[in-house]
Amino acid sequence: MNEEQKHDAKMDVANKPKGRPQPRPEDLVKLVRILAKDIRGNLNLYRGLGSIKGISWSFANAVCTTLKLDKTKKIQDLSEQEIKQIENFIQNPEGLPSFLFNRRMDRDDGTDKHVYGADLGLQTEFDIKRLKKIKSFKGVRHQLGQPVRGQRTKSHFRRNKKKSGGGTVTAKPVAKPKAAEATKGDKKK
Repeated sequence: MNEEQKHDAKMDVANKPKGRPQPRPEDLVKLVRILAKDIRGNLNLYRGLGSIKGISWSFANAVCTTLKLDKTKKIQDLSEQEIKQIENFIQNPEGLPSFLFNRRMDRDDGTDKHVYGADLGLQTEFDIKRLKKIKSFKGVRHQLGQPVRGQRTKSHFRRNKKKSGGGTVTAKPVAKPKAAEATKGDKKK
């Protein structure tokens, strides 16, 4: 290398932007929207479907098997037709056994259905409100903020995370006034 090439190499290092390196176009990850949820494109189909609220690993497996899709295929490699097919199947899952559904024998209409996304959160909230309203044991436990499913409460589920001991706080010793210290010093002499 001659002097001119060395100088150019030093200038390239000096002019290089500091901080995080800029991603190359082939490294960028595409987001795919399925059922109002943005899923990173570098995930495989099986794991990406599992990131949607209300879709478990078993339901995601059933979707892939029923629609004959490769579970290891990347989400960003799916065509628009495949995405529509997945969305339609999840909205109306026909041919699946009822044990895969998360809402069997619904109180409102008595059918087996599968709820996902924001609807699942709303449905759960309505169920808890109904339990509180009828003052069932589970509803009362929800109101009190206690565990609902029979867990022990002696050592966990404490509201106050401080040391136990009846909740009494000992007073800190008060600093003695300087005038009192001066009189004590006179008595010692």
